[in-house]
Amino acid sequence: MPYAELKGLLTDIGTEELGHLEMIGAIVYQLTRNLSEEDIKKSGFDTYFVDHTTGIYPQAASGTPFTAAYLQSKGDLITDLHEDLAAEQKARTTYDNILRFCDDQDVIDPIRFLRQREIVHYQRFGEGLRLAQEKLDSKNFYAFNPSFDKKVK
Repeated sequence: MPYAELKGLLTDIGTEELGHLEMIGAIVYQLTRNLSEEDIKKSGFDTYFVDHTTGIYPQAASGTPFTAAYLQSKGDLITDLHEDLAAEQKARTTYDNILRFCDDQDVIDPIRFLRQREIVHYQRFGEGLRLAQEKLDSKNFYAFNPSFDKKVK
């Protein structure tokens, strides 16, 4: 990150995102800790239970495990900020979808909070992108990152 203003932004949001994972893990734990065998089978939770019991194992709703491939990074300021913006929108959409299906107020309230934080993060990354674009040569900021490769024109 070539600009000090953006280093702080990325550190703040990255730290908060780890907190989001902790909150989601706590919600899952609270929802599954007292399940009976009948509840596990009836809810379709049995395949997960066989592998993980009620332990927190990060995966998508489809069952796809979390992978570092989700953390996209190219090392190019503009590319990475666009990826960050997209990630925030995808997280917000996921929270929207959870809220569409959920009727448990103890889940709805923290999911709404997390959704709001994704909106704030999106706005902050947008500010970061604007700052970066102002600092780069406007003739080339979509084509390459001149702070990294001086030969690309």
